[in-house]
Amino acid sequence: MSPEALAEFFSQLQHNLFQQLSHDATETRRVFHGRGRCFVGLEQLTADWLSGQLLITLFKEPEPEFLVLLMQGLVAMTEQDVWQVSGAQALLLQHRKRAGSPMEVVWGELNGRPVIQEQGLKYQLNLGRNQNHGLFLDMRLGRQWVREQARQKRVLNLFAYTCGFSVAALAGGAEKVVNIDMAKGMLNRGRENHLLNQQDVKKVTFLGHDIFRSWGKLRSLGPYELIIIDPPSFQKGSFAATTDYHKILRRLSDLLAKDGQVLACVNAPALPSQFLIDSMTEHAPQLTFVERLANPPEFADSEPEAGLKALVFRG
Repeated sequence: MSPEALAEFFSQLQHNLFQQLSHDATETRRVFHGRGRCFVGLEQLTADWLSGQLLITLFKEPEPEFLVLLMQGLVAMTEQDVWQVSGAQALLLQHRKRAGSPMEVVWGELNGRPVIQEQGLKYQLNLGRNQNHGLFLDMRLGRQWVREQARQKRVLNLFAYTCGFSVAALAGGAEKVVNIDMAKGMLNRGRENHLLNQQDVKKVTFLGHDIFRSWGKLRSLGPYELIIIDPPSFQKGSFAATTDYHKILRRLSDLLAKDGQVLACVNAPALPSQFLIDSMTEHAPQLTFVERLANPPEFADSEPEAGLKALVFRG
């Protein structure tokens, strides 16, 4: 990371952040995306406005000079009038490459369990404990698409995490949603997310199981008009996209209702959209590729195939 590039960072950050604050300070948005490699020297730096808290994340340990200048610039930003009247609660800096991914408070007071808002829906985050806070912001348009498609449908949400897709599906009028993920703690937070939005959890099933050992159970709860596949790119001991994705695709014929839809996602820079298209052609030939969903504009990438890929298929 380049100290000389920090002037561009603060220019972009302040423009995007203050534009968001003037539009809707309660809405969550990424306000700087260095990971898209559109800003030379800032590739390991992001900034997220979390409905009142600004989270700056360093994905690589910087040189001491860079860190000193970054901190000085952040403090100076909090002294501006527009920040002072923004209603901001905290400015946070997370070091992803340090042991435990520690988070320090640059300004204000940390709210470790904030409730944020995205497109009128609420989500419970957990800051300062894990690398990921509970909602992947680059999937905003994917959640929007599910909300638009879910009316009166039975939905299967594979690798559900904190059930963001499930919340969106019920907001769109889904008949029922089945969420499955090995991490039961994340599913508990998913239940909290449904309750935050005053949704009927009787329409939701939470399965804290290994997907690859649960096909019979999933089939008995189906078939589903909409299936969402959003796995981690790699999770040691449980999932690797290059070797395990096809195992899921082979099961779609047993799970998907006639004329049903599949939203298949992958976020590994080395795996392009064609990986999903070719894999579906080979392992679920009954499905036809329809479209790739756009990523949010704030997640611009110099190499679009390196970012999130969310593809729609239809039976």
